Amino acid sequence: VQLQASGGGLVQAGGSLRLSCAASGLTFSRYTMGWFRQAPGKERVFVAAVFWSGGRTYYADSAVGRFTISRDNAKNTVSLQMTSLKPEDTAVYYCAAGRSLVPVTTTQAYPIWGQGTQVTVSS
Repeated sequence: VQLQASGGGLVQAGGSLRLSCAASGLTFSRYTMGWFRQAPGKERVFVAAVFWSGGRTYYADSAVGRFTISRDNAKNTVSLQMTSLKPEDTAVYYCAAGRSLVPVTTTQAYPIWGQGTQVTVSS
């Protein structure tokens, strides 16, 4: 089982980035997929999730209106389109997969994690 995140980079404030996460070794369509981020010296926090059933999405307050999570079950990928980026969005972004009934905003809901991709937003 593997999650491979990509798409991070350096962008100016106000810019956009699209992160992607490719999954392998699991029945992707049966998993809720999430994105989390971790800034230096801080805890890993929830950004967005897309549910396995119905494709319903859920966002952290910081992501509402700026980020869009989507999934392609045919390609086993989940993406995070980020716009209007701010310096405070700077972090390592992780994709994760889970099937737990634990709230999707918690890291405990996701037993499977990717390696992370760095996003740096300059002011």
